[in-house]
Amino acid sequence: MSQYILDIKTPALAQAKTVKSEYGLKNHGFRNLNNVYWNLPSEALYEEIIFRNEGKISYNGALVVDTGKHTARSANDKFVVKETESEKNVWWSEYNRPFSVDKFNAVYQRLLGFLQGRDLFVQDCYAGADTDYRLPVRIITEYAWHSQFARNMFIRAETNDELRKFVPDFTVISVPSFKGMPEIDGTLSETFILLNFEQRLCIIGNTGYAGEIKKSVFTILNYLLPLENVLSMHCSANVGKEGESALFFGLSGTGKTTLSADPKRNLIGDDEHGWSDKGIFNIEGGCYAKVINLSPTAEPQIYACTRKFGTILENVVFDPVTRYLDLDDEKLTENTRCAYPLEFIDNAVPEKMAGHPKNIIMLTCDASGVMPPIAKLTPEQAMYHFISGYTSKVSGTEIDLGKEPEITFSACFGAPFMVHHPYHYAEMLKNKILKHNVDCWLVNTGWSGGSYGIGKRMSIHHTRALLNSALEGKLANAEFYTDPVFGFQVPMSCEGVPEKVLKPSDTWDDKAAYEDKYIQLASLFIENFKKFKDGCPDEIIKAGPNRDVKLNLK
Repeated sequence: MSQYILDIKTPALAQAKTVKSEYGLKNHGFRNLNNVYWNLPSEALYEEIIFRNEGKISYNGALVVDTGKHTARSANDKFVVKETESEKNVWWSEYNRPFSVDKFNAVYQRLLGFLQGRDLFVQDCYAGADTDYRLPVRIITEYAWHSQFARNMFIRAETNDELRKFVPDFTVISVPSFKGMPEIDGTLSETFILLNFEQRLCIIGNTGYAGEIKKSVFTILNYLLPLENVLSMHCSANVGKEGESALFFGLSGTGKTTLSADPKRNLIGDDEHGWSDKGIFNIEGGCYAKVINLSPTAEPQIYACTRKFGTILENVVFDPVTRYLDLDDEKLTENTRCAYPLEFIDNAVPEKMAGHPKNIIMLTCDASGVMPPIAKLTPEQAMYHFISGYTSKVSGTEIDLGKEPEITFSACFGAPFMVHHPYHYAEMLKNKILKHNVDCWLVNTGWSGGSYGIGKRMSIHHTRALLNSALEGKLANAEFYTDPVFGFQVPMSCEGVPEKVLKPSDTWDDKAAYEDKYIQLASLFIENFKKFKDGCPDEIIKAGPNRDVKLNLK
């Protein structure tokens, strides 16, 4: 009993010393720090978060935090250091802006000086459930709640001895109070995310949005895993009772997290995965779900996680007296989020791994309202749509997005996080589809019966019925018609879905307006794909839409 009393009265710093890595922060250049809190568990982090006034405890125990000025990713502020090794591998583009070695070193030294005399929090963890491809990653943060975020989102060490012997292969440092100096550093603003593959280091400044930590680690794996012949993917994944897994590609707002959290199937992960010669594996140890207008009936598992101790709720409005949450209030941002460990989902796969997928679902949020709710793709069409990555960005997921959805093309359904050229990932995916005989489907979770502002968002119940039919192998036996513009196969019937819904033109009152919108969308696809024509085989280019057809709708 006396030992138990001693343990619960042990201060956080004393507790941290028992799980402090022998590979200390001096190895990263840190000097003269105040207190360093190593690998604190959630309970101790809660105490530090409340003590430092970084957040509040909501009814039932979830933490509510405010991310400050940045309530979404700052995509324009990410840079990749251009050095000898990465120069030949990186797809230098709007998402991978080059940054000089000298300027990176100058920013880093200034950051180290800034942190002298300050407290820091450290979480030593892993990215990658498959131990053959696991990346030891150290997350160093200024905020205690960012340390809890890291515990939720990444894979934890299993023993204290493992933590004491931990040596990181990559380190991420997040310091929201540190600002860049654009006139000196060459950044576009005071906010920055700088990735250095040679030094195995990422530094983040002037943003409290925790998603930058998560996506930085994903970007790192998107560089490293393909070099080991493992496909890294921006997708969720689940597995059926018979062991048949499925992948769900899609950007934020397309339903990746919601649709993969299916009570009939076991969840492998909601956002980031690798596909090796053995099968698929989760890169993360947690989920980062959007919660605006979350429904306890449509998304019961995710909804339940908003009421659990350990969950972090970003920018969610709550009553300061009753501590009850208001998930429908978007006054802070539409991009309200909750971060929770995967084990909070009752039917999650503990190993976070499964065999090769039987189905691939490519999710798109079509704001034009002309795409069918589901279509079957040939392997060539799957490659075309994977490289295109068509969707509509919804407000809140990135800075500067307005209320109206913005039609966009994001290569590999995650261009901001892809470091190699898109065709490098696409070719790997094509080879795996052919080798494992995978069925590919394009699913529209966007609008029906008209474009945004006229039509309605696709019913999640209809989408689930279509997905269940596809994943159970029933939809493959349906009667299909060939879409005249895109050439993919669209089922004419599906149990639980009105036939009218399956044929988008039937949901529009103005047939001429529908035809115009469809041809406009086809033209956007064709124009976007021009930048990928070099190096793409003709059969993939020809798998795209034909904007010259006449639909002749009555």
